[in-house]
Amino acid sequence: MSELLPEIAYDLFAKIDFRVATILSAEVHPNADKLLKIRLDDGTPEGRQVCAGIKAWYDPSTLVGKQVIIVANLEPRQLRGEISAGMILAASDLKTDPKGEPAAIVEGQKPGPDERDVILITVDRSVKAGSKVS
Repeated sequence: MSELLPEIAYDLFAKIDFRVATILSAEVHPNADKLLKIRLDDGTPEGRQVCAGIKAWYDPSTLVGKQVIIVANLEPRQLRGEISAGMILAASDLKTDPKGEPAAIVEGQKPGPDERDVILITVDRSVKAGSKVS
């Protein structure tokens, strides 16, 4: 388990707007090796685009139709020339061998796709896009 971050006040946490969104399309980001450009139905008429660093773990064609959890009120920013208006939540864990031992990692380097798994946070039943997560 990774080290926990310092505690924050509930009032600060309550400002984060978690929502369910449905992936409408996903493609390789044209200017980045690790990013996918993803179009989401977030329950708003215009939807939104996010860029996610999950290219090493997900084929874009397998993502369409998945419902994911997003941070909906994250300030938009440019990522390699594309707007990212939110964040898709994912869990990350070190891969283990058949004996349950962690994957070997070169000291001083971050674990890459061969050493860790990244798993999107999804819902277990379909819900309306834009539904609030609490």
